[in-house]
Amino acid sequence: MHMRGQVAGRMMRCLVINLDRSPGRLAHMTTEFARIQVKFERVSAVDGMKRPEIAAMSRILSPTEIACFLSHKACWHIIAEGDEAYGAVFEDDTVFTAKAGPLLADVGWIPADASIIKLETVFKKAVIAMMPSHVGFSFSVARLYGLHLGAGAYIISRKAARDLLQATGDFNIPVDHVLFDPTLATSSSETIYQILPAACAQGVFLKDKSIELASQIEQDRSPYQMKRNLVKKRRKTPLTTVKTEARRVGLQIANICRLRLEKTIPFHHHGARVRRGMMVMEYPHHSAPPNANTNLDVPSNR
Repeated sequence: MHMRGQVAGRMMRCLVINLDRSPGRLAHMTTEFARIQVKFERVSAVDGMKRPEIAAMSRILSPTEIACFLSHKACWHIIAEGDEAYGAVFEDDTVFTAKAGPLLADVGWIPADASIIKLETVFKKAVIAMMPSHVGFSFSVARLYGLHLGAGAYIISRKAARDLLQATGDFNIPVDHVLFDPTLATSSSETIYQILPAACAQGVFLKDKSIELASQIEQDRSPYQMKRNLVKKRRKTPLTTVKTEARRVGLQIANICRLRLEKTIPFHHHGARVRRGMMVMEYPHHSAPPNANTNLDVPSNR
């Protein structure tokens, strides 16, 4: 078991990214944090609709994706320049499990070597360490080794925030890839953990009609996804099916040998265990977007 950090008794600084023109989503987050009895700070999100110059920053990302990235970087700046060893970043469509409060109220449980801790699930299989460590509050942490996209909720160390700020001058890769795609140096150079079960999930994944938090990024993302070839549709043949299955089995064996397992991170919502989200997130194949800078200047510690 990893030793916990030596910062018990310190409150977690929780930052919520919210557009000025989205008071309903801020009201949602106010209710969510009040429910788990944790304080938060609002960070005014960069608005792609009001910043036309953003479109010229990248031909790969949509203006909304760039604005989202800039909003996360604003949070990284706050954490990097603050006194706290860790801070938590949330997008404003987060839904917490009932037991998330104590986890977010204190940083004493965080493993000493943690750079980033993913708090959410997107209900896709992720590769994690086979033997998680209990941290209390009905949660465990396990090293995260595989792709697990989504940047809706995560804890980041002050050092990791500084590393990412230094490494992300360009905007050719979505922010969740920068954080949680191990094929990129920004992710592979950091020690990343996953909370088990997830402490939260984005509302769009949950079958709850009271949560009307449709993604504001998806509306203008599709043309750019096609441009950077994130989603490839291939006609399956018997040979490709056999190759895909052989690769899957091979990866499973390799993970077992390395004491890793592939599983969908569950989430408890209204007392029920949610294993599969309602929205299918588009995942890329195991290659980075064309023209993406995958050799980002981040020192490796592995």
